[in-house]
Amino acid sequence: MAPIAVVFVVLYVIPMAQSVYFSFTDFNGYLSNPKFVGLANYIGLFKDPSMLSALGYTVFYAVATTVLVTAAAIPLALTLNRKFLGRNVVRSAFFFPAVPSVAVLGLVWGFVLNPLGSGVLNSIIHSLTGLGPIPWLSDGTLAQFSTVAVTLWALTGWHAVLYLAYLQSIPSDYYEVAKIDGATAWQSFRYITLPLLTPAMAVSQLLLMTNGLKVYDLPYTLTHGGPGFSTRTLTQSLIEDGIAQSRVGAASALAVLFLIVVGLVVLGQIALSSALQRRYS
Repeated sequence: MAPIAVVFVVLYVIPMAQSVYFSFTDFNGYLSNPKFVGLANYIGLFKDPSMLSALGYTVFYAVATTVLVTAAAIPLALTLNRKFLGRNVVRSAFFFPAVPSVAVLGLVWGFVLNPLGSGVLNSIIHSLTGLGPIPWLSDGTLAQFSTVAVTLWALTGWHAVLYLAYLQSIPSDYYEVAKIDGATAWQSFRYITLPLLTPAMAVSQLLLMTNGLKVYDLPYTLTHGGPGFSTRTLTQSLIEDGIAQSRVGAASALAVLFLIVVGLVVLGQIALSSALQRRYS
């Protein structure tokens, strides 16, 4: 365990301790003796409108993607678990969006959702309905929903494959006994499939929530955080308003708060999944 402990201390514990220390100073990345400023960096975060906007959007993005991907991935996994012609090809097709880089997907979808009339989606809508260009990425509300929609398209297949792996581990005897007892398809899903998918849901939702809270690449490549601050994430604020402007102290304060929020979310999800497993066990 010694090598693992050394790597953990060097790469995680020491940088974390430095961030906590810098969060109480005016360190700009260059001063050798930064000045202690107390809670000024933390107070400044809650007075910055761009930071509050980034916090609100990040929470919205994390919650929305977690709920929607879960709601779409489970039915998709149930469908892919059935026997039909070309099943493996269909599985691969749904999994493919998770293969390319998320940044690349953001660039591609930026072309598709271009708010001008030359955008792919606007061109199709105009040819079918005659409607003018829709500001998918130039309207704040539509931009927020567009980033969530692209994430839903990109991640549903990956998480469906995760659920599919758990579905295939459920013994078929359970369903045969339920069918003999006269259980309907919904009752089999409610009392057999769903309880046995609880561990998969815990893993999937934990990944979705943590990745959603620290997301940066997709919203940035799709909208660059705009229009205004409507799709600006906490990670983007940490990089641009903190490190890029030599406000390492403020960036460290944001990182510490971010770590605490993510830790609380993870603990809450673990507690919820444990409670669900005890209920269905």
